[in-house]
Amino acid sequence: MSTAYSVVAVLTAAWVGFSGFSLLRKADFVTEALVEYGVPESWWPWLGAAKAAGAIGLLVGLAVPAIGIAAGIALILYFAGAVITVLRARSYKTVLFPVLYLAPVVATLSLGLT
Repeated sequence: MSTAYSVVAVLTAAWVGFSGFSLLRKADFVTEALVEYGVPESWWPWLGAAKAAGAIGLLVGLAVPAIGIAAGIALILYFAGAVITVLRARSYKTVLFPVLYLAPVVATLSLGLT
């Protein structure tokens, strides 16, 4: 396991974990966007838990690589879905936000697979 992978995985897990925590505590900057995109409020706890589980999975992946790979794949699917949701809501000005989460997860998974 490389130092670069470890650093990127920890930073990505912190970034995704913060996003999950923000959603679980219903921070305005997160919930306002979800309302705009038409995401039902009943989904929010599940989405926040998925992000938190993915972040934990990336950290566990430092010791058990298969868990980190699974978490990385799941988070890529999650944030790809987020990009699609934003595009379907025609909120083109905010599509960058889910991409900012997707990119480091892709980087982490790429480093983990090398």
